[in-house]
Amino acid sequence: MPYSIFPVLNYLVWLGMRGRVEVLEGDNVRSLKSRGNSHSDFGDTTQADYLAWEPSHVVTWVVGLSLPILVAILYAPVIGSMVRQWWSDPNYGHAFFVPAFAGYVLWSTRDRWSSLPLRPSNSGLALMLFAIALRILGMLGAELFMARLSLVVLIAGMTLFLAGRQALWSVAFPIGYLLFMIPLPAIVYYQLTLPLQLWASRLGATGLVALGIHTVREGNLLFLPNCTLNVVEACSGIRSLLSLLAAAVAYGYLAERSMWKRLVLAVTSIPIAIAANGLRLVVIGVLSYYFGPSVDSGFVHVALGLGFFALAFLSVLLIHRLLGLHLRTHNSLRSSL
Repeated sequence: MPYSIFPVLNYLVWLGMRGRVEVLEGDNVRSLKSRGNSHSDFGDTTQADYLAWEPSHVVTWVVGLSLPILVAILYAPVIGSMVRQWWSDPNYGHAFFVPAFAGYVLWSTRDRWSSLPLRPSNSGLALMLFAIALRILGMLGAELFMARLSLVVLIAGMTLFLAGRQALWSVAFPIGYLLFMIPLPAIVYYQLTLPLQLWASRLGATGLVALGIHTVREGNLLFLPNCTLNVVEACSGIRSLLSLLAAAVAYGYLAERSMWKRLVLAVTSIPIAIAANGLRLVVIGVLSYYFGPSVDSGFVHVALGLGFFALAFLSVLLIHRLLGLHLRTHNSLRSSL
């Protein structure tokens, strides 16, 4: 599934090379017409000039179609390590669906962006060189995030180089969405998990006290009368936060055309994920208080995680519905005045 990006990349390259060939053909035809006006034997001149130009036509196609192969060879180790991390790290299980969704968006909108005028831009070459430099620096410094990020930059640069700015803008969302498949740098990850752990433990303790269960919080430890809950890194909520944010952005793109509403859905998914994780800890605390701490294991733990993630996503859908109701009410009030 992660390698589904390469067939789409092949199609983009083919489209871009068609644009560059059409540009060359247009220049060639204009050149032939100008020569034909100054020669009596226009037919012979056309054939000779066309044959002289034909090798460059072939070279253009060969170079263009070889780009995806070179990208696959250059980034095979990067993609392989990234896929292995998706499989072994539960925080990034959602990343398997990111390239598939980006490919779906590209395919479903192909009529729109394939009909755009193709204006290849040589400024894309600078972006491609910058991406390759990131790839080399990431390899030399053993910085996986930089090497992985360079793949998205390279795709944007190739689109700009082969098809132009307008085409790049039309496919900016699926290319940008690929950022969700890149695991966070370790320094950023740990800077996020610690405050999330503290927020989750604070919300959990507040909820348990509100339900009448005596709870004392010390950092990320919750002391109940019969057990102690440790809000470890895996319980920080970073997993649901990253997955819900990716899901909210995808849903906003599919269900809403208004850019500000898409932004609202994406931003509100962050506090929703944090609140849902806090509620999950409250339920775990209640179950541990009545049935013992061993209840939060195996199937129950997985079921609670999936259940509260579904609740968080339903909350995003509710926010979207409330935005629609507010807008309709506002429009009706304006029309009645």
